[in-house]
Amino acid sequence: MAEPMWSAEAGGAVYRSRDPVRNLPSGAGRPRARRPPDEEEEAEVGWQEKLFSQFEVDLYQNESACQTHLDRQYHEEILKLEKAGGRKNYRIFTYTDHDRFTNLEEHCQKVTDSDHEVPSYLAERMANVRRRRQDRKPIEANSLKSKIITWEPSEEFIKNNHVINTPVQTMYIMGDLGPYGKLGQREYEHVLCTIKVDGNGVITVKPDFTGTKRAYWIELDRQKRELWKYTIENASVQVQQEEEEREQRVFRDVRTVSAQGYEYDNLYVHFFLELPDHWSSPAFQQLSGVTQTCTTKTVGWDNVAYFCYPFTLEMFFSQENESEDCLPQWPVLYFEVLSLDFWQRYRVEGYGSLVLPASPGLHILTIPTWRPVELGTVAELRRFFIGGSPELEDMTYVRIPATFKGERLSRFGFRTETTGNVTFRLYCLQQSKAFLETSASRHRMQSVLDRLGGFSQQSSVYNVLEAFQRARRRMQEARESLPQDLISTSVSTVHQTQEP
Repeated sequence: MAEPMWSAEAGGAVYRSRDPVRNLPSGAGRPRARRPPDEEEEAEVGWQEKLFSQFEVDLYQNESACQTHLDRQYHEEILKLEKAGGRKNYRIFTYTDHDRFTNLEEHCQKVTDSDHEVPSYLAERMANVRRRRQDRKPIEANSLKSKIITWEPSEEFIKNNHVINTPVQTMYIMGDLGPYGKLGQREYEHVLCTIKVDGNGVITVKPDFTGTKRAYWIELDRQKRELWKYTIENASVQVQQEEEEREQRVFRDVRTVSAQGYEYDNLYVHFFLELPDHWSSPAFQQLSGVTQTCTTKTVGWDNVAYFCYPFTLEMFFSQENESEDCLPQWPVLYFEVLSLDFWQRYRVEGYGSLVLPASPGLHILTIPTWRPVELGTVAELRRFFIGGSPELEDMTYVRIPATFKGERLSRFGFRTETTGNVTFRLYCLQQSKAFLETSASRHRMQSVLDRLGGFSQQSSVYNVLEAFQRARRRMQEARESLPQDLISTSVSTVHQTQEP
């Protein structure tokens, strides 16, 4: 029998999916193979779903032919199929990632369509090497070698390491195109579709889903020239709009911390919580943390790093002397943004702080940051080439340090530069074992809530006054920049209008 002739439109396609591979409900959709006008078959195939061919049924029915654990597993599955009435597929079947066919197919891949192709030296060296599967166990930490370079590699070492290490799983959807009544002969098996999924979520389908294109065809040169046509459809269930919107909301909620507007990429955030007087936390709880290193993505005009780093902080407020009239201080979250590049050069990108919200609910806070700078180009050259930059020994210096006991904190001569912003998505919950039955307990709880509310009001008043002072300073600066003759003319005009 001659080699089959394939459709000229049987090209492949590459897709990318964020969902795990187990959520791929139908690897190649519904392949439909038919030889007009008497035979037609349709099968819906899931990812790594095993459909046995007639050859495999005849082979694995005999228990003595089973040599491996996979063979014995197939033997048991075939016996169950026979008890359930036999398999429903006849011509369409599959080879999964664990089958021998998958290994042999990757061994015997050709570069050209010539029948007389001679494998090259590299092809011979790579013949026994297969890409790692996703289900391979990870390397233990204690098995890693300290040597980075192997000065005298063996042939086996070269053969096993000269390959791309991207984990790949493969699946073949096959068709038994043998004559009617002669199914189960290996020479009549043909690949209808090949599906590969790697560890990065890249899905390769060859040939591509039919869609609106014409059906693929395979022409066999036997005694009677036969033409087989088949289509491949994506039978995955389409996501409803409500589910897609819900998924997008979940993604937004997980983005608890994000950073944008910084000079360098590969950012991470180090933060810690400072508890003022009358506040405490459980002994087992850590009040500091470090996010993972995150690469930025372009959103509009900005480069944004979404850390998706959820954290939980639990604090208790207790005031022993209820007669105190002072407003309680609120916990402060200090943080610094750093960058780490490929050469392990780290740089301080910015410092910032935020006072935890005094009211419960959802709060999205965007905090501007700054970093210390040195005068001259030498410091910037050092920051660019070898990394490192001026940094604070005490991060609480962003505000007023708790250890400071003086009346005035001078920052004269301290030079800074405005950098990017860090956005926190905080869900605050306030809970108390008060709200009790007795009126005294309710009055005491109301007093605590009034104090907490007073702190929030005090903070709002302070913000208004600070904004007023800034506006006043801008007006004074604008007045000083005006010419003196213009100011004197305007003053005399005011006096003239006031005279009767």
